[in-house]
Amino acid sequence: MIETDTRTGTPGPIERRFMDPSVRPCDDFYEYANGTWLRDTAIPDDEAGWGGFSELRDRNLAVLHGILEDAAREGRAGNAKLVGDLYTTGMDDAGIERIGLDAVRELLDRASEVATNAELPALFGWLARRGVRAGLALRIMPDAFASTRNLVHLMQGGLGLPDRDYYLKDDEKSRTLQEKYRAHLAAMFALLGDDAAASATAAATVYDLEHALATASMPRVEQRDPYKVNNPTTRAQLDGIAPGFDWTAFLREVGASDVKDLNVRQPQFLTALGALVREQPLATWRAYLRARVINAFAQYVAPRFEQAHFDFYGRTLVGQATQKPRWKRVLEVVDGELGEPIGRLYIERAFPPEAKKRILDLVADLRAVLRDRIDELAWMGDDTKKAARTKLDAFAVKMGYPDTWRDFSGLKLDRESYAGNVLRATIFNFDYDVAKLARPVDRGEWLMSTPTVNAYYYPPRNEVVFPAGILQPPFFFADADAAVNYGAIGMVIGHEMTHGFDDQGSQFDEIGNLRNWWQESDRTAYTSRTDLVVQQYDGYEPLPGSHINGKLCLGENIADLGGLKIAFAAFERFLAREGEPAPIDGFSARQRFFMGYAQAWRSKFREEAQRMRLTIDPHSPGRYRVLGPLANLPEFFEAFACDGGAMARPKELRPTIW
Repeated sequence: MIETDTRTGTPGPIERRFMDPSVRPCDDFYEYANGTWLRDTAIPDDEAGWGGFSELRDRNLAVLHGILEDAAREGRAGNAKLVGDLYTTGMDDAGIERIGLDAVRELLDRASEVATNAELPALFGWLARRGVRAGLALRIMPDAFASTRNLVHLMQGGLGLPDRDYYLKDDEKSRTLQEKYRAHLAAMFALLGDDAAASATAAATVYDLEHALATASMPRVEQRDPYKVNNPTTRAQLDGIAPGFDWTAFLREVGASDVKDLNVRQPQFLTALGALVREQPLATWRAYLRARVINAFAQYVAPRFEQAHFDFYGRTLVGQATQKPRWKRVLEVVDGELGEPIGRLYIERAFPPEAKKRILDLVADLRAVLRDRIDELAWMGDDTKKAARTKLDAFAVKMGYPDTWRDFSGLKLDRESYAGNVLRATIFNFDYDVAKLARPVDRGEWLMSTPTVNAYYYPPRNEVVFPAGILQPPFFFADADAAVNYGAIGMVIGHEMTHGFDDQGSQFDEIGNLRNWWQESDRTAYTSRTDLVVQQYDGYEPLPGSHINGKLCLGENIADLGGLKIAFAAFERFLAREGEPAPIDGFSARQRFFMGYAQAWRSKFREEAQRMRLTIDPHSPGRYRVLGPLANLPEFFEAFACDGGAMARPKELRPTIW
């Protein structure tokens, strides 16, 4: 079976064993490139999905596992001691069972014993510092309108299901899942010691309260408009948004008593939350807060809680048959809490300096091509082009790992309590974030850990960031032919660059401020093109009756289309400079570009996981991240000598942006 090979080995640049040559590339290139892999690869029982990203992540996890096992040995110091202490306690089944709920007893007691509704805001803040999202969420991020300063951002939150739609949809599948969630809540209350009747009553009241929070929540599509989620608010105005809500106590508990300016991402939600705090019975809030505490810590306390948490969030919600091995579960926690300490250890073992140089050379090609494309756009006027070039030239590129590592020397962990260590690390990281309010935005900061298999564009800093974790096969082959690298990692780089000019990123200027730098006629021309992208992806139906949400996925789909076009143009630039290579294994250089692209995005998901992703994920499924852009790309049809074919979209429906 292919899953045995791809889970343990490193794939080559183009894998013929993945292909289905019975499919014409012009009819369904995704099946042509990956059909045998899709047919013969089984999703591992402990995964919700599987693909190129998963294979790379698993290889990285194997490296990290070795690092953690080494760090777990006594006598280590510094970063190795921190990650070793957290990992050791996470692997100590007997110790976790023995300690039980002791490490979180204070949190549960505070939730159970809150005396009045007026005290709830203070408790929300106290719990937030300890990693429990109750009622609302808080983050420290740059001010969208003045990107050199940090602000408190208040936002909707506090749900136990992944999104508001899970509560508000009324189809049969949704109703079934809602009932299973209520049963899960009741099971957790029973594990906390409530009798059957009390557990059922508490579960029902918690669900009803969360339903009210969901009803007040802003839909994900609306949140894609940066002006809707950036609402500058003074401390005095905050009292008017949620009258009677004790913001002074809340901000004191999170360590932000002195703030004068904030951003409220969803004002209507805070208004509704304030009313619920005043009006809902105290018993309802006590039950809700207990549920939020145990939800946050179930994976770190006695195994019966972790198993119950998995039964719903793993088995029911995304279709996993079994839990991941314990070392993987603990490793994810170490990476989440101690991303930079483990990242420093990872770099020493897994990312040679020469890899960084090759990637930076490729970035330079893509940046030059995007600049040329901006100059050549017929639909964009000169003033907007000038501003776009300024923004592109100001792009910061972060590659591999941070230039300056964060200091974790103030964090003290032990080898006694896993939940206790997680709690201490959570508080340490929360306080670090809140302390940013006293200093300017650190443009050297990273938002992902070094081993992460991902990349991102961050509008407030106008930066593209590529952790070392993704700079490996099947996205980057240090010694492979350039065609595959341009098609795989080149497309990813172009994708992130294009995010700076997608429907969201294009509203931020060269220094990361939310500002309209477009001429009105150019924005109108741009929108008419992006409307075609929405229309195209709305038509895709990954599951019967479940379509891609073209508006939710618009930014990512724009970036996929633009990223692929830019990467191909950059590869043409490479060929003009280096010369045309001979065919390899029967594929021309341009065909290898598209094969590298399509095979890097091979993936499959369980139905439950796919359904969830279609609701909350702004990315289209892998199949449509290949078929969607290629359906609009004449260069692809030329490379494979397509005379028609089922993939091609009518020319008048093809969005031409970059």
